[in-house]
Amino acid sequence: MDDLALLIDLHRHQHRQGPGSAAVTARAMTLAGLDTARGLRVADIGCGTGAAALQLAAQFGADVTAVDFAAEFIGQLDAAAREQSLSERVHPLVCAMESLPFADAEFDLIWSEGAIYNMGFVDGIRAWRRFLKPGGTLVVSEITWLTGSRPEALERYWLDAYPEIASAGAKLAQLEANGYDLQAYFSLPADCWLENYYLPLQEAFPAFLARHENDPAARNLVAAEQEEIALYRAHQSYYGYGMYIARVAG
Repeated sequence: MDDLALLIDLHRHQHRQGPGSAAVTARAMTLAGLDTARGLRVADIGCGTGAAALQLAAQFGADVTAVDFAAEFIGQLDAAAREQSLSERVHPLVCAMESLPFADAEFDLIWSEGAIYNMGFVDGIRAWRRFLKPGGTLVVSEITWLTGSRPEALERYWLDAYPEIASAGAKLAQLEANGYDLQAYFSLPADCWLENYYLPLQEAFPAFLARHENDPAARNLVAAEQEEIALYRAHQSYYGYGMYIARVAG
């Protein structure tokens, strides 16, 4: 099994594939100020197993096209939508975020929690803008520096992992340069990382290693994840996820 398949297998049984919470999703929707009574058309891009997509459909009555490249994640989402009687509102789609089959101005809202980094923040917000209706809303969470300076080793680690990591001010400038007006911004609290993402992931490590018979590649993946978790525990005051809520300008 290659590294990508191992990564998918590690995360496929998790409720979340990145930091977040139901409270954060609800707060972002409130700050977006959208009229949920009219049945919003939403694309959740990089939906994983569907925590946000299911909440948007159940809590806000949205019609959600939930997109992920991993068929395993989409299978989990589809089963959950059926179990929660949300199949009429949640439409799973296996597709890469770089090649979305959507029409121009198709959606009221594009949502992407902890996933736009796969495409790159600037490339993502630029490519997805045309899928939004005039005045449509973009909600994305993106890894963000929370301070003006940080330890050199920490900065080197994240610049190697994701060169687009930047401050909220830099992200705001990128949004404005690509035709958006910022409506709101907030950083995700630590429990979104620790209790909701990292702790369940750590609890899954033994079963994951057992499934793969302690394969060296599986052990290396777990070691890398443990390194990232330790880094966040030690340096969470310097970085986190920022939630960016922006509207198509004009």
